Amino acid sequence: MPRRPTRRRRMLNPQPLTFSPFARSVAQIASIHVDRCQTHKSKDQKGSPLNSKDKGIWKHTLEGKNDLSESSEEEGSGGVVQADFVFFDPKPDDFHGVKILLQTYLDDAQWDLSGFVDLILAQTTVGTVVKIEGDDDNTPFSIVTALNLRRYKDHKCIKELKEFLLKVCLEKDVIKDLRLFMGEQANDVGLLVSQRVVNLPPQLLPPLYDALFDEVSWATEDEPTEELRNFFCFKCYLLVSKIYKLKHKNANQKNKRNLKRRSASDSGDEIVYIKPEDEIFHKLSLWSFSFPMQTQQVETQEASNIVVCFFWFLGPFPLI
Repeated sequence: MPRRPTRRRRMLNPQPLTFSPFARSVAQIASIHVDRCQTHKSKDQKGSPLNSKDKGIWKHTLEGKNDLSESSEEEGSGGVVQADFVFFDPKPDDFHGVKILLQTYLDDAQWDLSGFVDLILAQTTVGTVVKIEGDDDNTPFSIVTALNLRRYKDHKCIKELKEFLLKVCLEKDVIKDLRLFMGEQANDVGLLVSQRVVNLPPQLLPPLYDALFDEVSWATEDEPTEELRNFFCFKCYLLVSKIYKLKHKNANQKNKRNLKRRSASDSGDEIVYIKPEDEIFHKLSLWSFSFPMQTQQVETQEASNIVVCFFWFLGPFPLI
């Protein structure tokens, strides 16, 4: 179903002062995250919004070694690449690119990832794919969407996703709530899926999340049937993401596999958020639990690769 034209224009020319409180928080965290990432060999990024006849277009200069182009001319200019990032509605042609982005979404689990990608791309009224304008490969650099767990409960991929989360969650109090919200109260839960390449400019985050929450809000009014409209009346969100934990010398190594509430801090581990907005989600979450990844494991004396599951309510927080 087409978006409302007036609301689409709102997304094309976003102004910082009109961002939602949540998006402004993301922008602030993102600016801090850039400084932190420089110590981890991240790219410097600068940009400004431009007009577009599509969902949105953002022009950025990527400095330093860049994986977006291999032309000798760009290498000779010191590795500075101009990139126009465009927001698109999901479509079937994005299947392979989005599948690559979600390859380790459930760590090393064998599950119906293809079916999961199909669900995401079939939901065109809520969801955004970010690409580079004029890219011959038409490669997605980011995907963000929200899926109602009740709506898709009979799909194999959602069943397997639920089974995976219940398997890795060992905290008794958390797993009780997890079963409840993935079962009886699943109609109120949106699975927030947000995956992207590491060097996507953080300046894109506020308009990207503003667009998502706008689309969720519009879907509660614009979907053709009452049943579909109700599927987007989310009261809470479930998010699966990846973080790093910096281990201190006095940290108990056995705690790596213990899943605990967010308030527990006795392990002495310092969290490094790969995606800056995850710090906000973590603070807003009612509860969370973590478990070590088996794929692409980073295991040194200083850092370990951890998947964390956040659960947070929409109502009490000024997200939209």
